[in-house]
Amino acid sequence: MHASPSSRDKICEVAEALFARRGYAGVGLREVADAAGLGKSSLFHHFRSKAQLYCEVLDRVLRRMRERLDPVIRAPLPAPERLERWIEGLVDGLAEHPTTSRLLLRALFEEEEFIQAPPPELARAEQTLAGMIGDVQKILEEGVTSGAFRPVSVPHTVQSLIGASVYHFASAEIGEGVLGGPLFGAEAVSRQRTELTSLFRHGLIARPDPVDDL
Repeated sequence: MHASPSSRDKICEVAEALFARRGYAGVGLREVADAAGLGKSSLFHHFRSKAQLYCEVLDRVLRRMRERLDPVIRAPLPAPERLERWIEGLVDGLAEHPTTSRLLLRALFEEEEFIQAPPPELARAEQTLAGMIGDVQKILEEGVTSGAFRPVSVPHTVQSLIGASVYHFASAEIGEGVLGGPLFGAEAVSRQRTELTSLFRHGLIARPDPVDDL
């Protein structure tokens, strides 16, 4: 039997779905409390403000992704294989939780909400994100140093990886229009995993220089 989620977990689950759909400004704490089946006073027992709740949700989402990808980072495998498995894990994680990509994309444009008094949870979320980015950077740097990858710009390649995966699952109707079908169907997710790993495999793997005929 699965244990019932705690009130705090339930609040975070509900808030994640609402923030992903309408963003920080479009969600009120009363709405979160009602959707979680709690009184507003119960919500304030766990979270002092909407900013604290939002940043807790963001960190929770990022930690969930990092926990999924950590075994790949630690695996004793060559850099190309670890990168492929990392991409597959990222795609599967985003597909498993459809709210994640939209929440992360919205978060890029909502930082100004916390400039004046950032809650501690924001620093935790930023640290978690920095750790994830650092993990994949190390794989790329290892591959370039060993000669398995061509000498790419690691920061630009990381940006491309994040953009190609997060945007894809956050694209909603636009993405479905391009694909001609649902983004989160099993076949579509499998195809996205295959296409993305293939794209980076062919774009990164170092090729021997052709030898001119004598």
